[in-house]
Amino acid sequence: MTVTLTVNGTSHRVDVDPATPLLYVLREELGLNGAKYGCGLGQCGACTVQIDGQAAFSCVTPLAALEGRSVRTVEGLGTAEEMSPLQRAFEDEQAAQCGYCIAGMIMRAQALLDVNSTPSEAEIRTHMQPNLCRCGTHMRILRAIRRASGTSA
Repeated sequence: MTVTLTVNGTSHRVDVDPATPLLYVLREELGLNGAKYGCGLGQCGACTVQIDGQAAFSCVTPLAALEGRSVRTVEGLGTAEEMSPLQRAFEDEQAAQCGYCIAGMIMRAQALLDVNSTPSEAEIRTHMQPNLCRCGTHMRILRAIRRASGTSA
């Protein structure tokens, strides 16, 4: 079945089973490899993208649920040459250790900053709770989000 979806502002027609998880379509059909396969159960956040501005686990989101909706991936935020303010803050704070979770962390954080540009520490912590960093850089990640929001460096 052919499904049309909008990813990073561009419309794509893909011929896949509508039950296919978005993560597989992003990586295998569209060549967008920022979102990573972590657990496949929506429990770690490595696959986090934004759907209509909300953070979502792409590993458990079937393609059929995306008709007429907008998907944003980390590739839609910026490039290595022109990073978004949040990506720059993650780099400045050296928030990545192995880097596996970082795209998902950035996408969840961006979803928060898009609706609340100056979140409190408690709001940041609560919002970021579903995403896990196995390397333990959570404190750097929190600093990066605060830096990007301008609430502190």
